[in-house]
Amino acid sequence: MKKYIYTLLIAASVVSAKPAMAQNKAYEMMVNGVKVIVQPSGNDIVEIQTILKGGVHNYPADKMGIEALAMTALTECGTVRHDKNSFKDALDRVSASIYGSSGKDYSVLGMSCIKSDLDAVWPLYNEALTQPRFDTTEFSRIKDDAINNLKQRESSPDAAIDKMANETAFAGRDFAKDPNGTPEIISKLTAAETKAYYNTILSRSRMLVVVVADLDRSVIEQKVGQMLAGIKLGKPVGLQKTFFRVYNNSFKAESRDLATNYVEGVTSGPEVDAPDYIAFSVAMRIFAQRHFLDIRTNNGLSYAPQAWFSNGSTTSARFSVSTTMPDKYIAVFDKLVDSTKKHGFTKDELADMKITYLTGFYYKNETNGAQAASIASNEVLRGDWKHSLQLVQDVKKVSLADINQAFSKYIGNIVWVYQGDTKKVNPKLYINGTLGTGDNPVAN
Repeated sequence: MKKYIYTLLIAASVVSAKPAMAQNKAYEMMVNGVKVIVQPSGNDIVEIQTILKGGVHNYPADKMGIEALAMTALTECGTVRHDKNSFKDALDRVSASIYGSSGKDYSVLGMSCIKSDLDAVWPLYNEALTQPRFDTTEFSRIKDDAINNLKQRESSPDAAIDKMANETAFAGRDFAKDPNGTPEIISKLTAAETKAYYNTILSRSRMLVVVVADLDRSVIEQKVGQMLAGIKLGKPVGLQKTFFRVYNNSFKAESRDLATNYVEGVTSGPEVDAPDYIAFSVAMRIFAQRHFLDIRTNNGLSYAPQAWFSNGSTTSARFSVSTTMPDKYIAVFDKLVDSTKKHGFTKDELADMKITYLTGFYYKNETNGAQAASIASNEVLRGDWKHSLQLVQDVKKVSLADINQAFSKYIGNIVWVYQGDTKKVNPKLYINGTLGTGDNPVAN
């Protein structure tokens, strides 16, 4: 499973906007106590995303997956007025989509349609959010699907090492929870219990609405106001941002009968609103290229070494490989990190990465849905949706000193986890390091 080096706080693209729309600026307004953010799109597609804040912070560990199941049920179990089939048929007639998703910090109910079909799709979207049916038969079906998907994930070594890394590094924190739950937990959830849970998080105090479309302000106010009218205010919920710091290197191994061995390391990263957030994001992208070159090309230790910056209310830098020589990997890794800290990145690397970074964000944000997701993530995680519109300027301002300082600041002690043949790995190399110890597998 390929891991992507990315930032959730990407900018909303304006390159697809028509010249006539370029002067129309994004804006925000309050409707029935809920912030509504509007980004003119310059096209005939309407994308609306309603955010419910909290994510894994909303439920205890023994209920992991309940919110993800609820968000799926909104579109797969029908509504009070429509059973599942008539709901889907109505959407199919106009080639529209309504979808639900759930993550660690918030959940989303989104819709996408052609502007001319909005009046036909909006009532269905309103019903899915405010009048879900939670039909027991359909709920049983989506439970089975969820359990099958989880079992497939558990059989994937990449997914298994990721799960172990999360549970080990974030033990005792909400961020250790898997939004998708486990087969054991999901199997015990009932339609009634999940519906009751959904009703507890459906409140205006948790909500954010993002609209990426060319719609009159009055139309948005009328439709969103109608949707929110019957939703309780509820108690305010704040994002529980925490800084993840690793005070000592650690190593945890799990014996598994695999064709190769899997290693993953987790360490610190700047919080999403930290001044060096963008600099570190750029630094990690450059380091990922160095990591790939050194591990695969120069030393042939892994076919797909990865390094990436994972975002959210708790951020972290991560490194992973699948390898038959785990001890040689840590030796090469230690040397690479040490060299990077001593000598820094180069001007050419920074210049090339700025181009790659910005080209990537323009490409990713060509759709209305991606723009809405970017605005939503910036508003929830940073409390500043406008940051999604200024990434280009922020990246251009990053200096060589900025990325070198950020990398040295955050890349230090690491939580290492391992799955595979435990006889092939020496935990001391991961705990004590390989530099200056006389215990370097590469040197030996």
